Amino acid sequence: MRLPTSLHVWRLLPAYAINGVEVALGIGAIQLIALALAGPHTAALVVSGAVCASIADLPSTVVRNARRVGAAAVLSAVAALVVDLLRAHPLALGAAVAAVAFIGMLTLAWGARVGTVSFTPILSMVFAMAVPPGEHPLAAAGWSACGSFAFLAWSTLAVAAVQKRYRTLALVAVLRSATELFRLRAGVLVAAPAEGATAPLKAWISAEATLADRLQAARDLFFVATQTARTRRHVAIVLRVLDLRDVLLASRLDADQLGGGDVVGRAILDRVAVALRAVAAGLAGAADHVRDGTVPEERTPSPDVDAAFADLAWVGDDVRARLVPSLVNRVRRMHGDLARIHRALRGEVEPLPLTQEQLHRFVTPDGWPLRALRPHWRLESLVLRHAVRMALALATAYYLALALPWGSHPYWLVLSVAVVLRGSLGETLARRNARVLGTLLGCLVVVALARLPSALSLNTVFLVALGTAHAFVVPRYWLTATAASIMALLQSHLVNPEAGFAIIERVADTFLGALLAWSFSYVLPSWERRGVADQIRRVLRDLREYASHSLRAETGDPVEERLARRQAYDTLAALAAALQRSGVEPQGVRLPARRIAALIDRGERLMAHLSMVRVTLARLADDPEAPRRQIDAALAEAAAMMATELNGSIASALPAAESELERLALLPERPAAHDVMPWLTRRLRLMIIEAARIREAALGLTL
Repeated sequence: MRLPTSLHVWRLLPAYAINGVEVALGIGAIQLIALALAGPHTAALVVSGAVCASIADLPSTVVRNARRVGAAAVLSAVAALVVDLLRAHPLALGAAVAAVAFIGMLTLAWGARVGTVSFTPILSMVFAMAVPPGEHPLAAAGWSACGSFAFLAWSTLAVAAVQKRYRTLALVAVLRSATELFRLRAGVLVAAPAEGATAPLKAWISAEATLADRLQAARDLFFVATQTARTRRHVAIVLRVLDLRDVLLASRLDADQLGGGDVVGRAILDRVAVALRAVAAGLAGAADHVRDGTVPEERTPSPDVDAAFADLAWVGDDVRARLVPSLVNRVRRMHGDLARIHRALRGEVEPLPLTQEQLHRFVTPDGWPLRALRPHWRLESLVLRHAVRMALALATAYYLALALPWGSHPYWLVLSVAVVLRGSLGETLARRNARVLGTLLGCLVVVALARLPSALSLNTVFLVALGTAHAFVVPRYWLTATAASIMALLQSHLVNPEAGFAIIERVADTFLGALLAWSFSYVLPSWERRGVADQIRRVLRDLREYASHSLRAETGDPVEERLARRQAYDTLAALAAALQRSGVEPQGVRLPARRIAALIDRGERLMAHLSMVRVTLARLADDPEAPRRQIDAALAEAAAMMATELNGSIASALPAAESELERLALLPERPAAHDVMPWLTRRLRLMIIEAARIREAALGLTL
């Protein structure tokens, strides 16, 4: 049965679009109530406060969103009050602009989760400066506070209403990111001669970082939810995607030894690529079913993986024939995990490996402890440097605006600098270009809108622009910049209609603001190389911690092991993000891209080795004939050597690796199913060599 058109469209909307619609509806409702009770001018002041608080409204849980929007409401109310108190003292107001900017940016000490909150006092200050003189000293701040807290009430109710949809779309995002990762890996295998090229590696690193972000967003939504049957199924799917990521990483381990230089090697890699694309197609189909709320049909039996590799034409005693069974097992396991995901979508509920309390440990902390500020009271802190930079930039913009011939609107230049200047040069350059383009487009739209006959029409356009600006800030910032320009021009016009739109001045302020923001990027610059040594030390530490949990014969704490695995993935993703941001920095201060990328690549290979060791140990746990003493001894030795190799302060315990790599290329004679120890020993030695190479790369980058 076809869905009704409106419901079908709703199901197709991504989370950010739903969030934009929710924000626009809330501010529209607040505006209507304020219009009915207090008139258009007061309604415009109330809406200003609501807009400031709405910036912090993001797809999240009800509690997290309420805390974030509540903090934004308080900060925006205080900022508006400061402007009201100093309105008659322009020079003192410039100092207040710097202070508000500094405090707002200093909140970034609590992490990226408060990024939207940090901007709200600056926007509130800008809106308050747009209010014409002659108001009661506290009128603008009071009405703005009413709007902020009214939106807090709306946001709490609205997020509760769409919470179920947010969770659904978080799972869709995870499945789509995993799909992209599988497709990228298949493409790399097919283009094996170019596997070491920079472009495929950068694409892989970017996709890995995206999946890590979306997995954490899903954890934050699902792992705190009430455990209904539906929620348990979705949690199980998230955990299956985590397992699939591990096996996917393992699929690359032997690709260089399998080789693509001859017909057989090319055939092996092509078959693996076909298998990865099949899994990607299954994940994409699962994402569509989750999005649409439909139930997938009974899947056909998993493809016969053995048959896919059975017709390989081996020449003589090709050692690669001994690797194929292990490769087949990995492909079979991926298809098995995919089948479990589809069974979960058909209603099967499998027992979760973790309890509700254990799942909570994987959720991002949501507190605001004052101790988080302590490490940032030093000039080396990137947070403090950005706070000082933003304060100086906005104060300069304000005083410069007072001196300009069109200085009656100093807030626009302040706003232009505030929205462009980011914590890194790369982000600032991206914002600069998008802001200039968006302002030009927005001003053209407002020129056309100036002919609209009624305030109602302008209010409608304002709400549409507001929702668009809120929704597209991450996926398409140029569109956000365009809509925000329309919104800001209309908002200042609604607050002070006599001032007009002043389009030419606004364009000039935007160009000047973009130039100022770009210039101030070089004041106390936050070059990525400043923090790379600490990031690399964290990578070594987290890999060492994860290895200590994985290399145990006995079953350890599954929660601690999973936490260590997540932390290791997160630190590698953070280093990858730093590498991407550094790409637009001045040549003399850029990170060495190839060396950092190689370190990330080797870190992921080490994670894959550890994953395969865990799989092997899990398989041997129920085997009564497994050589326990040999396994224990091999794991203990490997754990000790890993601890040494991943500790940069201790001398390496590993001899020259090249000769051993040549020896390990001679695979064990007997299959792993008949004699597991030679294969496990080989895996452990390869893993230790990988750790030694990580250590060598890390020491070269941190000296």
